[in-house]
Amino acid sequence: MNDRIRTDIAHNARVWNYWLGGKDNYPVDRAVGDQVTAFYPSIGEVARADRAFLGRAVTHLAAEAGVRQFLDIGTGLPTADNTHEVAQRAAPDARIVYVDNDPIVLTHARALLTSAPEGVTEYVDADAHDPERILAAAGATLDLSRPVAVMMLGILNFVLDTDEARSIVRALMDAVPSGSFLVLTHPTLEPELGGEGNKAAMAFWNENATPPITARDRTEFASFLDGLDVLEPGIVSCARWRHAASEAYTVAQFGAVGRKP
Repeated sequence: MNDRIRTDIAHNARVWNYWLGGKDNYPVDRAVGDQVTAFYPSIGEVARADRAFLGRAVTHLAAEAGVRQFLDIGTGLPTADNTHEVAQRAAPDARIVYVDNDPIVLTHARALLTSAPEGVTEYVDADAHDPERILAAAGATLDLSRPVAVMMLGILNFVLDTDEARSIVRALMDAVPSGSFLVLTHPTLEPELGGEGNKAAMAFWNENATPPITARDRTEFASFLDGLDVLEPGIVSCARWRHAASEAYTVAQFGAVGRKP
């Protein structure tokens, strides 16, 4: 077993996999996942809503906005409808670079995230805290002079310092041209989205799992989109982003897509 894979402490990618109904997790992940669910019963809905948001956002970008390049940072463990599957369903020639720094994700990604013949899927072992490394590695597969959809779903919440998180986003978006997009989700404690229960759950997580996590309010989340044209319907619960109103529910996870002018 890779000596970087810790089975004695819960890890976000594996717990998230557990909440999504996957099998790539350990007893410690399931125990912590169950405890977090006890504090915050809708966490499974958050995980599923985040994944569904990915599907709607990538479908829009590939099918309607003409995007053919995706940089998915904080990939997590493969489940159904991963970014390349959604993108290549609409555009078989789409090129996707996944970025994560968890060795168990790396192992599964290389085995499962296989591209359509017309397109390309690559994997970069890098940390979200190091945008320069990400861009240098991604540049081997993506043409950074052409529009790229930079996807950061549920990843900036692991960058605890908000100024650093803004700096990471800025570095990534400065490196891609006009017509590129930023796709974001992020947990919040805001009561209007039902986030009050997140507080105890996050405190428990930070004492019992890795990596540590933080929530942000609407103003902080909006600051990541500074300088971008935010697509309708703006900053909303990710479950409600371009979702039929009659079917949508609300989770305490912001979602938004911004376009670089």
